[in-house]
Amino acid sequence: METGAGIGLYPLHRCKNIYLVRHAQGIHNVDGDKNYKAYMSHDYFDAELTQLGWQQVDNLRKHVRSSGLHKKIELVISSPLMRTMQTAVGVFGGDGYTDMSDVLPLMVANAGNSNRAAISSSNCPPIITEESCREHLGVHPCDQRRSISDYQFLFPAIDFSLAKSDEDILWKADVRETIEELAARGKKFLNWLWTRKEKEIAIVTHSGFLFHTLNALQNECHPDVKKEICSHFANCELRSMVIVDRSMLGSDSSVTDYPGKIPKGIDLPSDAVVENDNNIKA
Repeated sequence: METGAGIGLYPLHRCKNIYLVRHAQGIHNVDGDKNYKAYMSHDYFDAELTQLGWQQVDNLRKHVRSSGLHKKIELVISSPLMRTMQTAVGVFGGDGYTDMSDVLPLMVANAGNSNRAAISSSNCPPIITEESCREHLGVHPCDQRRSISDYQFLFPAIDFSLAKSDEDILWKADVRETIEELAARGKKFLNWLWTRKEKEIAIVTHSGFLFHTLNALQNECHPDVKKEICSHFANCELRSMVIVDRSMLGSDSSVTDYPGKIPKGIDLPSDAVVENDNNIKA
């Protein structure tokens, strides 16, 4: 049987399922989609979600639950910006937080002018932040983050331990990250995923990060697959993908493979196996 040129086989333990999510509509998107210069406005510093954005979060949350994804995802990684963390906790967080609860909330009430109730950290995957999946760095105030200490107050149960500094030292007011630098950062982020033990990971990030990272990885794909991978993400869009460890970056062995021939020993002729079975029954 001839094999299609585009078909490849990889061991399962060399693969991870990732669920890429662009944040819901932010206040900067409303004007920025009409006029790109609006992204320069300091009014949109660390832009939060609009009320329409929260409706998009609620819609995606319903899908994640109806599709069963909420039972599969082991870890949620969010860019440490207001709009991505609001999206992450709104989509993947728990239900029914009360002040009497003995667990920390993922988000306190009205965080980021949300007019939302507190969100529970019960019965949901852990949520961590990672700087390397942030949006295109520099110049645009909407992409500058607040201090980690400010975020810790607003999102008490999110894990910020990977942050290298309290203040934002990556964003520069007068230097814009190049597309090549952004794509390299995206590749580095995906390589970092192989240091994680989790196999089912949701990543809540940004349009520019997704577009330029995925475009840098699509060279070996069929043209139709390239269109699926490389088109711009809509607000609160989720795409399910598989990443493959072709460079042996991961060191985990398979938990489902079975070596066979247990117990070990020399191969016997088939009639000897039958005779041994009969002796056991006798």
